[in-house]
Amino acid sequence: MLEEQDSVEQEEQDLYEHFSIVVDKGQSLLRIDKFLMNRIENASRNRIQNAIDAGSVLVNEKVVKPSYKVKPLDVISIVLAHPPRDTEVYPEDLPINIVHEDDDLLIINKVPGMVVHPGYNNYSGTLVNALVYHFQQLPQMPGNDGRPGLVHRIDKDTSGLLVISKNEYSMAYLAKQFFDHSIERKYLALVWGDLTEDGTVTGYIGRSLKDRRVMDNYDDETRGRWSVTHYRIVERLGYVTLIECQLETGRTHQIRAHMKHIGHPLFNDAIYGGDKILKGTIFNKYRQFVDNCFQIMPRQALHARSLGFVHPKTKKSVLFESELPEDFQGVLEKWRNYLEHRKED
Repeated sequence: MLEEQDSVEQEEQDLYEHFSIVVDKGQSLLRIDKFLMNRIENASRNRIQNAIDAGSVLVNEKVVKPSYKVKPLDVISIVLAHPPRDTEVYPEDLPINIVHEDDDLLIINKVPGMVVHPGYNNYSGTLVNALVYHFQQLPQMPGNDGRPGLVHRIDKDTSGLLVISKNEYSMAYLAKQFFDHSIERKYLALVWGDLTEDGTVTGYIGRSLKDRRVMDNYDDETRGRWSVTHYRIVERLGYVTLIECQLETGRTHQIRAHMKHIGHPLFNDAIYGGDKILKGTIFNKYRQFVDNCFQIMPRQALHARSLGFVHPKTKKSVLFESELPEDFQGVLEKWRNYLEHRKED
């Protein structure tokens, strides 16, 4: 079971792209195939027309022809099949940081910037490519082709711990724990704003209707999947706060979406609005300070710090922890120094 979505949902995501577009008020009349070519990256006219012919393009919930002229405020929904690709994962000699290894599993400390598994437009340079180079015959779950050994994942720009299965039994045993939400997962996150008390965020996480890269937190159970994040304050640093997040569930972008939902996006999280100055002064010196922090850590400030589970062979509880990477530590030090030397207004 994938950490942020189950294997079936992940498989569907890799096979199809889903789009929802509301046409601007000022849009002039334009054939829908041309309109969609302009709006959807890497979509050829032939690909668009095939989708229209297949009934995969709806305008105001009705099937249309390629000659249909788009009008202002039309609501367009599209399902595009990804181009077919070779599902074989090719080995690559890439460095990986192994925290623990035994006959059943690996614990990897993933560096920020490394994608976990191959996917659309991203077939090489991933952790899985490195794993198949260093280890032979890693198992795969049904419907999870191309992701040998994986029972969960973390985002490309999130650092920290992952467990990798080395045999079928280990994979099944760990997958059940992820499915039952009995895995203990704790993350460190630096968020905008001065949090004053611990808390819990809940809601149904689903894709935004405006931007499919973004996950939103809904009150409506038909819009997403139930999610729970507990957080506690680790260190208050004035305009930002270091928190520890413990996941009860593991949805796509769960921590990132939850913290944005309560008004405290992750520091330098470009997708969720944390890459702007959201708290602080208007002085140029402060702006330069924040920009320097962004340069030190050009990613969202999120690290998978600890991972606990019942070992598939020993049946005993194990817990693994990792230190913050250098970029995260560097940003924290800068905020501590800023807070220490900040003059009172």
